[in-house]
Amino acid sequence: MTAGTRKPDSPPPWRHGGACVIVRVRITPKSSIDAIDGIETTAEGPALKARVRAIPAEGEANAALLKLLATWLGLGRSSLRLARGGKSRVKSVEITGDIKEIEARLAERLAGLT
Repeated sequence: MTAGTRKPDSPPPWRHGGACVIVRVRITPKSSIDAIDGIETTAEGPALKARVRAIPAEGEANAALLKLLATWLGLGRSSLRLARGGKSRVKSVEITGDIKEIEARLAERLAGLT
């Protein structure tokens, strides 16, 4: 699957998790820029493809990812929390708030990448 595109019948890289949206993200640290590049297929399923300049040491890349996602979605940093994958390239990020609004923002931002 090409970055930024998703087959119409394939699931999005997020799901509901109670009072939050859980987004699967595949991160590439030590990049030249901080960016969300689209969707990538992983063994766990579809994931947002993210690049951060931070190194993967002492949680720097994880913190940079949360900051990047918050900015990309126009949300406060306190609404995001790393739920799984602290030492893995594929991570799960919980986003709290209005679920419908968060999903709409995710879909809108992804549509803007194509």
